[in-house]
Amino acid sequence: MLWWWLQKRRRSAVINAPGLIAGADRKNRCAWVGSDPLYIRYHDTEWGRPSYDGRYLFEKICLEGFQAGLSWITILKKRDHFRAVFADFDIHAVSRFTDKDVVRLVIDPGIIRHRGKIESTINNARRAVELIQTEGPLPDFLWRYVPPPSERPERFDGPTLRTLTQVPSSLRLSRDLKKRGWTFVGPTTMYAFMQAVGMVNDHVEGCCCRNATQID
Repeated sequence: MLWWWLQKRRRSAVINAPGLIAGADRKNRCAWVGSDPLYIRYHDTEWGRPSYDGRYLFEKICLEGFQAGLSWITILKKRDHFRAVFADFDIHAVSRFTDKDVVRLVIDPGIIRHRGKIESTINNARRAVELIQTEGPLPDFLWRYVPPPSERPERFDGPTLRTLTQVPSSLRLSRDLKKRGWTFVGPTTMYAFMQAVGMVNDHVEGCCCRNATQID
């Protein structure tokens, strides 16, 4: 009886903790994950884990742009098809897309059929090729913008996460990319990108993945 009471109290405390949710497997996760298995897998194995893969980083910038005004789960469910029709987000391949590709993509129900975002992805691939020619590897350039400790909160709970939509470093990255001709790379979009690729660790305190995604 005592064991049952302690377990019930523990689960209740986890569920009520700011920014946390208890999964069916009794693991504590960031509350935004909910119960969707696809979202849980993304949270546990990908979101917030540092990546230095140029193709993947370019993909994330593009998909964060497609997400604007939508939920990430919408993009996540379509990601495999996005990869199929955008040449697996190979920067040089996408940079060679033509108007015919835009027409093909605008009528494809497997992606977000937003002409501006489709054209932005092609444009950004061309700008990425230029950036690589002048600055070197894309990961090296992007990782220059890791926010310093002064831009990070002392505590990291649910209320903090909800208010943390951009930081000075994401604004600087946004401005630099826009100056180079990139589009759909606003400071909020760039902060979401930083969260996703592990440039910041925004798993809330108590989340089962927070320690696994530390970069410092």
